Amino acid sequence: TTSVAAGLVLCAPDNQNTAMGDVGGVRGGGSNYFAGDNAHKYDELKQLLDSQNNKDKLEAMKRLIAMISKGRDVSELFAAVVKNVVLSSLEVKKLVYVYLVRYAEQQPDLALLSINTFQKDMKDPSQFIRASALRVMSSIRVPVIVPLVTLAIGQAVKDMSPYVRKTAAHAIPKVYSLDVDQRDALIDTVEHLLKDRSNMVVGSALMAFAEICPERLDLLHAVFRRLCATLMDLDEWAQVVALSVLTRYGRWQFLDPNAHEADGGGGGGGGRPFYSDDESSSSEEEATAAAEGARKPYVMDKDHRALLNAAQPLLQSRNGAVVLEVASLYFYLAPKLEAQVVGKSLVRIVRQSRETEYLILTNVAALAARRPAMFEPYLKSFFVRSSDPVFVRLLKLEVMTSVASETNIGTILREFQTYVRSDDKDFVTATIQAIGRCASTIAEVADNCLSGLVVHVTNRNDAVVAESVVVIKALLMRQPGQHVDIIRRLAKMLTSLEVPMARACIFWLLGEYATHVAHVAPDALRMGARSFAKEHDVVKLQLLNLAAKLFAQSRAPGDPLLAHAEVLRKLLLYVLSVAKYDVSYDIRDRARFLAALCADAGGAEATAAQQQQARAVLLNEKPFPTLAKSSSADREEYQLGTLTFLLASPAYGYQPLPDFPDGDAPDPEVRTIADPWASRRDSSTPADAGAAAGRRGGGRKKKKRKEKREKSFYSDEDSDSSSSSSSSSSSSSASSSSGDGSSSSGSSSDDSDSGSSGSDSSGSGSESSGSGSDSSSSGEHAAPAARSKGKKKSGGGSGGGSGGGGSVI
Repeated sequence: TTSVAAGLVLCAPDNQNTAMGDVGGVRGGGSNYFAGDNAHKYDELKQLLDSQNNKDKLEAMKRLIAMISKGRDVSELFAAVVKNVVLSSLEVKKLVYVYLVRYAEQQPDLALLSINTFQKDMKDPSQFIRASALRVMSSIRVPVIVPLVTLAIGQAVKDMSPYVRKTAAHAIPKVYSLDVDQRDALIDTVEHLLKDRSNMVVGSALMAFAEICPERLDLLHAVFRRLCATLMDLDEWAQVVALSVLTRYGRWQFLDPNAHEADGGGGGGGGRPFYSDDESSSSEEEATAAAEGARKPYVMDKDHRALLNAAQPLLQSRNGAVVLEVASLYFYLAPKLEAQVVGKSLVRIVRQSRETEYLILTNVAALAARRPAMFEPYLKSFFVRSSDPVFVRLLKLEVMTSVASETNIGTILREFQTYVRSDDKDFVTATIQAIGRCASTIAEVADNCLSGLVVHVTNRNDAVVAESVVVIKALLMRQPGQHVDIIRRLAKMLTSLEVPMARACIFWLLGEYATHVAHVAPDALRMGARSFAKEHDVVKLQLLNLAAKLFAQSRAPGDPLLAHAEVLRKLLLYVLSVAKYDVSYDIRDRARFLAALCADAGGAEATAAQQQQARAVLLNEKPFPTLAKSSSADREEYQLGTLTFLLASPAYGYQPLPDFPDGDAPDPEVRTIADPWASRRDSSTPADAGAAAGRRGGGRKKKKRKEKREKSFYSDEDSDSSSSSSSSSSSSSASSSSGDGSSSSGSSSDDSDSGSSGSDSSGSGSESSGSGSDSSSSGEHAAPAARSKGKKKSGGGSGGGSGGGGSVI
């Protein structure tokens, strides 16, 4: 719950004095309450609280609040504090309520003793006391008083003060968490608060809506257009909640603006040729073409456009959470071309604290993986700085890898060359993985990347060497025939290379592409067999595989290894015999499996089919490996900007985004009919506007002439009465005369609406008065009204002593 008073407990040390002065009613001079240790002065505080002097009580409460702000537990004075809630002093009562909000949940039984006082304070003249009383009542976690709290909330939502209504909105989730059975009544209250005219209340009502009924998006029909219009006027945290709720509403009510790009697209590459003798499918193609022609082109709903226009100015907000929510809204609801505008704003808010930078970069990495063009113009903003922590560096590498293209790959690779010289091992290995991803994505730079990675195989850092060889192996699998010289260079490094993972990768490459290096692979196997007992387990497994692969290939007719068949058979038998007595059961199991598969190596008879089956098992084509999957791959199913997205795991209260509507969009009239302000705005037709303008003009003219005028009997709200009623009123008017003067009455024209209910004639004491009947609100009366004014002027000038003349018109 957010409030002015409760904010004292969470204020920063440099703002504590100001907050104390604000809450206590005294400006400044509160630093002494935070100095020293007041933990052992409970007896003195209790005496002050029991004093009859309000100044002593105020002093004690200030000390208690200061101790609370420093993390002290002062709950044992709850009984002494709660009895002071009946005081009339506003300063003391404010601080007592701050204390009660803090400890009411821990001491519910004692708090119940003052429940009558809380109910009485709900009618206090001060809005702060009413709000504080409701806040304390909702903080008492006792199911017995839930009906009382619900009743108090019902009274508070009708309060004249928006601050009290805002507090009522904050109390709704507390009641809901205490008693779920109150959900229906609370939803009605939330619906009432959503229609409130105060932006302060609407923001808190949206928070309550997102807490207790986020699936009831139909409640937003009536307030959707007002939310779009007042989005800029909400406070920053209310904007975050409003944007999140509106994003869900937009997914539920509007069509996908990017769906037509996938469906449409031109090309008929898979269609039937223009000239064809096959006419069997002509009728089906005509039907398909007719269906495509009948498909309506996409037109964005006006409310959809209003939502995007209302959210775009918030990209300039200083609050990173607001900018991130706008980016999420544009990503899910805006066309791809329009969504490009969020890239610049996200880059702007990255330059903040480390925590904010990590959060924003996590979302930016996911956006860049799906839409790299959004951040391509701002590539240099993601260059790693020396002061960046490791987690920020890794995210920036991921972003740069995602936005890499043919135009900027040179700049990115030059930047990576600087990173690989860093002293941070984790950062260097991540850079090597990034180089591999760039090489696998852009084929034009694959050769340069391979040449640069081979240089790092001789690095002193074992982790760098191992990662370089792993990336080289993954890249060589794409085009092994074009990089035979690199495989040879790697084989020569076996004599000096000691990193187990790097040696295992080289042995795997030699076994997989032995036909390209037939004169190198047997010699490499010989060197590996000599040191088999001293190798790491991962290297032993690859040596067993290498021996079996070379032997199986040497049995194939016409294979380059056929000349080394006998040597390879003996090397296989030696390796299998040594592995048979290895301490690792994985090595022993692999040796038994390969011995059975290559049974002919031991002198057993093997048919050609059996040899072919062994080659199929050992030499089967392998799929291309994926280089270091992006960290955002596990988050694609979650909504951007949420805690669930950051954790890559569903958090409490997370609601997945609804899917876009299938087929036609829902009826947009639900937002027009249900909007309580739309009827008032739309009730003024153009004709009413013209009539009102005429009335205002006539009134100004009368004012300039300083003539006496009388207000019409009917108000302007009755201007929508039917024309038949007006005609009836005109026809029922009559003339009457008595004594010297005659009184003539007739139906008034539209001029009567301007405030001129009659005209005084200067002849023989004749008085002319108009009835108060109001004309119908239609535009065709504007011209007769103007003509009637001329007639009245001319009639009045001739001295209306004609005695009971007729109607003015």
